Amino acid sequence: MAYSKVILKKGKEEPLLRFHPWIFSGAISRIVGPVNEGDLVEVVSADQIHMGVGHYQIGSITVRMLTFTDGLIDDTFWMSAIKQAYALRKSIYLAESEQNTTYRLIHGEGDHLPGLIIDIYEDTAVIQAHSVGMHYSRTIIAQSIINTVSGIKNVYYKSEVTLPYKANLTSEDGYLIGSGGKGIVKENDLLFHVDWIHGQKTGFFVDQRENRKLLQYYAKDKVMLNLFCYTGGFSVYGLQGGAAKVHSVDSSGRAIELTNENVALNFPVENRHQAFAEDAFKFLDNATTTYDLIILDPPAFAKHKNVLHNALQGYRKLNAKAFEKIAHNGILFTFSCSQIVSKEQFRLAVFSAAAQSGRRVRILHQLTQPADHPINIYHAEGEYLKGLVLYVE
Repeated sequence: MAYSKVILKKGKEEPLLRFHPWIFSGAISRIVGPVNEGDLVEVVSADQIHMGVGHYQIGSITVRMLTFTDGLIDDTFWMSAIKQAYALRKSIYLAESEQNTTYRLIHGEGDHLPGLIIDIYEDTAVIQAHSVGMHYSRTIIAQSIINTVSGIKNVYYKSEVTLPYKANLTSEDGYLIGSGGKGIVKENDLLFHVDWIHGQKTGFFVDQRENRKLLQYYAKDKVMLNLFCYTGGFSVYGLQGGAAKVHSVDSSGRAIELTNENVALNFPVENRHQAFAEDAFKFLDNATTTYDLIILDPPAFAKHKNVLHNALQGYRKLNAKAFEKIAHNGILFTFSCSQIVSKEQFRLAVFSAAAQSGRRVRILHQLTQPADHPINIYHAEGEYLKGLVLYVE
């Protein structure tokens, strides 16, 4: 198959020679042949040297590269890509694990498939497309999962809110293969309900698995506050670690229901836990309890660069409130999942909050995303999750 060609300006092939997977609109000289959003295009240098093949899209990122070699993007390509990703998850002892039945199978650029997310929940795979090209490829991707990943019976497609709105697609979420699914997964031998149909993202925040495990280590005998708790992952780990008391807070009533269900799933008789459907800032303002251990895991404060300043002020304000409420010699787990917020910017926001509090603060751990959310070494932008564990005197 002959693809339409995207011809680069002189010298603009340099990022591709370093295997960066994005081509920005300003790097393009012209396009030869008809092209629509989501189409596969061949990328060539100004000197007509083949650079690879990618998905075309409308916007500042105009091409997302799938391969830097010759070859077609066909059924064999998709099967090979899924196999490679699955092999990685087996090598880090997540796939086919008795302790974990949930993990991320495909993490976009980190698995050389920009625009594609696939999470595994027991016998169900959930696909999320962030580009039109991946949306058009969903059927073959689903079949490749079934043919490759052990134990998967169902594939659910959940991309209504992640596809570019300017593409005017009429995508609907639903099962591509199978139906139902168990809906309960195991993570580090703890159990969690997952609602991939109505829940946020693909249904569960798999990326905090290792950080939740670390929290368990620090939880013994602590009075703990889990803000923005969503499904209560950190709360369950805290209880497992022997926390004396755990308060879970989320503005969503449904999130509080899920948190209580997950606590009950692991601890059928439990009086150490209380959950509150309330705004996190208001809860901190009104809290009379002094907490030994606080978790701040808010949703992304910034998804676009034009709101970056406000987002950094939000992180500073939130952490400053936590420094006010945390006990002497307390421990604070604080996170940002905003991709456009760098590690340095997040750390500076937390530093400013610490300085404002006037307390002595030390960094115990610097956290990031787990190994099933790999970072393409040629695509530093893929390092989206930042976390600090702080000791507050």
